[in-house]
Amino acid sequence: MSAGTVADWLGGVALVAGALLSLAAGIGVLRFPDVLDRMHAATKPQVLGALLLLLGLALRLRSPADLGMIALVAVFQLATAPVTAQMIGRAAYRSGRVDRTLLDRDELAEHRK
Repeated sequence: MSAGTVADWLGGVALVAGALLSLAAGIGVLRFPDVLDRMHAATKPQVLGALLLLLGLALRLRSPADLGMIALVAVFQLATAPVTAQMIGRAAYRSGRVDRTLLDRDELAEHRK
């Protein structure tokens, strides 16, 4: 097999794996009972799924211009997903939508007004 064929197969596997992780994240957002569980589903598997999709795309396209754009998308995804999760969690906590009995430690309790 040539290197291009191997890269195409690996790209296809990465695309399918990324799509399945993104699907699992979407199902988790719909099915999980509370905000913190949904936030976990919306960030961790979704980010990994998106990165696998980008890896699969990079293995399939292989042109320098496309690889640069894919790298930018990956960097922005990695930079914005944790910040978004932090802001969602903080807003949910402040609005009282977090069940505090489910928390192991409530580090924000002493800072609440």
